[in-house]
Amino acid sequence: MLRKKEKANTMASSGSNHTTLIANQTEVCGDMHFRGNLVIEGRVRGNVSAHSDSDARLQIVDGGMIEGEIRVPHVVINGDVKGNVFASRHLELSSKAMVEGNVHYKLIEMVKGAQVNGALVSNVDMESTGEPRMIEYAEETVIDAE
Repeated sequence: MLRKKEKANTMASSGSNHTTLIANQTEVCGDMHFRGNLVIEGRVRGNVSAHSDSDARLQIVDGGMIEGEIRVPHVVINGDVKGNVFASRHLELSSKAMVEGNVHYKLIEMVKGAQVNGALVSNVDMESTGEPRMIEYAEETVIDAE
């Protein structure tokens, strides 16, 4: 019985079940770093990030806006983004998504109507930092055919 209680406290302290809401008509100026879920209905002027090893999820709803870089494992966009997006696990661009910047993703879902004014960059081999990993090439081996 004690083990279950300890496990529940650990899960609660991890922040994975917590949701933060930036409500409509609310503006936040400055960089944000979060755990759990972040829902943007208002406006954020600054970079938004979460640790890439977490299951953090960012959702920008219709009418929501971020002016800055996004670095979050799971991202759902149905609002406006002015800046680059780095989704180290999953990116969903819904029908009213408008992104002005490059989009880096591991897995992407894009619905009819979504707009991206920038490059779509597939990073299947992303490192845990959310940065694209450089591909290393082995030295070429020459074999003489006789």
